Amino acid sequence: MKRSFIEVRDLEFFYQKEQPLFLDFCWEVERGEAWAVIGPSGCGKTTLLFLLAGLLKPKRGQVLIDGQTINRPRPETALILQDLGLLPWNTVRENVALGLKIRSFYGPDGIHAPKRPLPKDHEKLVDYWLERLNLKEVATRYPSQVSGGQKQRVAIARALVLEPDLLLMDEPFSSLDAPTREDLEELTLKLQNEKGLTVITVTHSVEEAAFLGRKILCLRTPPHRTPLILEGPPPERENPIYHQVCDRIRSYLKGHLQI
Repeated sequence: MKRSFIEVRDLEFFYQKEQPLFLDFCWEVERGEAWAVIGPSGCGKTTLLFLLAGLLKPKRGQVLIDGQTINRPRPETALILQDLGLLPWNTVRENVALGLKIRSFYGPDGIHAPKRPLPKDHEKLVDYWLERLNLKEVATRYPSQVSGGQKQRVAIARALVLEPDLLLMDEPFSSLDAPTREDLEELTLKLQNEKGLTVITVTHSVEEAAFLGRKILCLRTPPHRTPLILEGPPPERENPIYHQVCDRIRSYLKGHLQI
């Protein structure tokens, strides 16, 4: 039987045992899909992302990616955090290349170590993503010297230079102005289609979830057992289906729409 790329099986997780976030939670994601995860603050969105990233371990159940049980970060998974995590003392170029340098000595056990160390042509790879994300002209600047949108592009370039098969993003565009946010949302979908990436984006924005997610996982009040999954509309903001999906998400989050 063909296995899904990501399988979450009977997941149980809590920070305090009397307040579980997930109980017998199951979820599957196919390779190459674009998902959005939406819900109110504190519902467990980021926790779910960290479980997929291997930064947290289930109390019970399993998280499997490509058939492998995840109990620590895997080299093929890239994570973009809300605060981006750019090193202020590194230039834009050095920040983009950071993951490649770390990968060259990643993993003490030989099992989770990368299949190939630092590529011989890593400088060309960095150049490609600087060019691809329109960062070449600011490559020698520091994060404090570039705009918010450019910082976000640096974070995307740093993730994709590692050639991941899974990209996890936690509220990636929440601090940006609307035009910049929409521009980067469109860029994300374009890159996802070009590279065949599996992308999971956590967001609190209904409109962003409907635009970025061809499938949308809706969370509400913990503990989560049976997820509500909505089929996302085409990524066209003027499409009536887009607005219908936005309305369904709002209804669910307000408690009007039941599973």
